[in-house]
Amino acid sequence: MHIYPFRALYPIFERISSPDEFCANAKHAFLDYQRNQLLTQVEREAVFIYQIQTAHRTHAGIIAANDLDDLLKGKVKKHERTLSEREQQQQELLLRWGAILKPVLLTFPPVPELNAWMQHFIETHTPLFTVHFADEHQTHRVWAVYAPEDIAHLQQLFARQVPNVYIADGHHRTSTMALLRQQQEKYPEMDFGRLFSAYFATDQLDILDYNRVVEGLNGLQPEQFFRHLGHLCTIQYLEHPRKPRHKYEIKMFFREHWYRLQWRPELLQHAQRNNPLPALLDVSLLNEFILHRLLGIQDVRTDTRITYVEGSKGLKGIRKAIGQHPERIGFVLYPVSFDDMMRIADAGETLPPKSTYFEPRMKSATLIKPLRK
Repeated sequence: MHIYPFRALYPIFERISSPDEFCANAKHAFLDYQRNQLLTQVEREAVFIYQIQTAHRTHAGIIAANDLDDLLKGKVKKHERTLSEREQQQQELLLRWGAILKPVLLTFPPVPELNAWMQHFIETHTPLFTVHFADEHQTHRVWAVYAPEDIAHLQQLFARQVPNVYIADGHHRTSTMALLRQQQEKYPEMDFGRLFSAYFATDQLDILDYNRVVEGLNGLQPEQFFRHLGHLCTIQYLEHPRKPRHKYEIKMFFREHWYRLQWRPELLQHAQRNNPLPALLDVSLLNEFILHRLLGIQDVRTDTRITYVEGSKGLKGIRKAIGQHPERIGFVLYPVSFDDMMRIADAGETLPPKSTYFEPRMKSATLIKPLRK
């Protein structure tokens, strides 16, 4: 990968009463932030170390500009489809702001030399800024790497040891930049040649489950639903629910009761023989055999009967999404593995929508890449 320094904008947090509100409202208020002089710019081009400390662990990665040619050559691998409507919305926002408010989150197998270099830099340098986000009990710290020899070392590390990266978050921002690159002549004052990127190795990210709540039994009575479901899975009533512990196990919540589902071996064998992807995923099995065939969901991308619940919200998030609605069913999945995600992306295939949820999540407008030259 080819990475480059840039002159980032960042908030003057001393003037901001609530960093949580500032970042949450950035998409709507960015131009106001500029007018009110709530942003400043680093003194010269830099690459950045971005560290996120949560209640459970500390994550660290590199923020830099990535040569868009790496994307066009297939070195930035996708695992989701994009929607043209969202790309159009992204284009309009980027052109209006003249900036990108959040980097694309890219992941790759760990590079021990990079981890050691970041740790040494963190221990021997003062952060550019430190900000605490009270709502999520997170502390974010950013270090600016200015020295030409340090930047050159990082560039060599990425060129030598990171041949490919995988998009963890930001598929639409990535495809939008590729589309804007094709329109460069229309916007000579803008630079669309480099992708605003956050590089977090897989050992610096957590990949969480992405769960579903479905409205309605497709005309079935509960006993009919369970009878049909029993042909697909073994069903076990649970007094003490917890998230799935392994692949091919699903937890289901229906009418105030939790159940453990495990796909029947004959179904797994049939699905494996007919699977178009390099890995057989629980989300694919759920979509095909339960949501589509049993509950009548024709298109999981557009059907309004489905609500997606991030794994970070836990089992309580499923209960909350169901509320007091007796016809809603919750499904909790085991997280897709990094290996499965990478195998599918390497094959040029895509995962079903809302298959993965990565943490930590970057905050909008903590670091900003200007687009105007």
